[in-house]
Amino acid sequence: MCSFHRLFLAAFPLITLVGARSYSRHRPITVGRLSTDGTYTVQDYYHGEDFFNDWDFYTGSDPTGGNVIYQNKSAAQSERLAYVKSDGTTVLAVDSTSTVAAGGDRDAVRITSQNSYNGGLFILDASKMPVGCSTWPSFWTVGPNWPYGGEIDIVEGINDQAKNQMTLHSGTSHSCTIDTDDSNEFTGSVLSSNCYSTETSDSGCSIMDSSSTSFAYGFNNAGGGVFALLWDNSTGMSMWHFARADIPDDLTARAPTPSNWGTPSGFWSAQTCDITDNFYDHQMVIDTTICGNWAGGAYSQSGCPGTCTDMVANASNYVGKFPLNA
Repeated sequence: MCSFHRLFLAAFPLITLVGARSYSRHRPITVGRLSTDGTYTVQDYYHGEDFFNDWDFYTGSDPTGGNVIYQNKSAAQSERLAYVKSDGTTVLAVDSTSTVAAGGDRDAVRITSQNSYNGGLFILDASKMPVGCSTWPSFWTVGPNWPYGGEIDIVEGINDQAKNQMTLHSGTSHSCTIDTDDSNEFTGSVLSSNCYSTETSDSGCSIMDSSSTSFAYGFNNAGGGVFALLWDNSTGMSMWHFARADIPDDLTARAPTPSNWGTPSGFWSAQTCDITDNFYDHQMVIDTTICGNWAGGAYSQSGCPGTCTDMVANASNYVGKFPLNA
């Protein structure tokens, strides 16, 4: 196969600190091209301070209605909500020291890559992720003029959710769905099959990972792992999750070969989804919000105590309780 591809190898030492028992560590993001032997070689690489210099700090209001105030670069660094440790690990945190009233807002961080992409292999290697009541962490990509440029949620979940939820949001009516007849092409479970999203109806088409190590406590207790999105305009979107002990050797060697990885956790076929029409010029986004439309809306069914707005006032809920070098 001689067609040109890009690799987005999210293997960055990035820790996202939030939640009473939560934060995440990631290792450098790399972008590469498809070689003639079917492997990918590095094209772009993000590591350490790159996340502060080559990514932008979003400072607008949270479009998901979360109880957060996203900080600019200087404020986030001053408040120790964004910093790089001596081992190269990048830390993004939610404020856990301020007194905030129930239903108030906590300072947080959301960053967006300055580069945009139209396909390739995106890989995130994380050792910890945010977990716990009121939290809503995500690693995703998004195009211009949402929802028309599309959105791809690679890692996402809320409250005490146990498994990762992968979702596509398309902006073109009826031109993108999950082919439920292709259920043998992925190991996850379809939650919703219509990817069409609007301002008032944005659930998209979702697949829940089958592995209990793909999110939250299970993920953290397994020492983290790798998430991968292969965005191929001709075949579709494929997503994998590998627990730390199961990461393929080709990924460790920075020569990923998706054809050797087996059945993906999720697959959206190009036969039932016009990939190029619905997904283009995507930037990568890393953020954690609190409550909001999803985590707040589903809070009463999550088994969490009290209300989501009350949880915002509990500063101790946003202190990372895992050792940073675990």
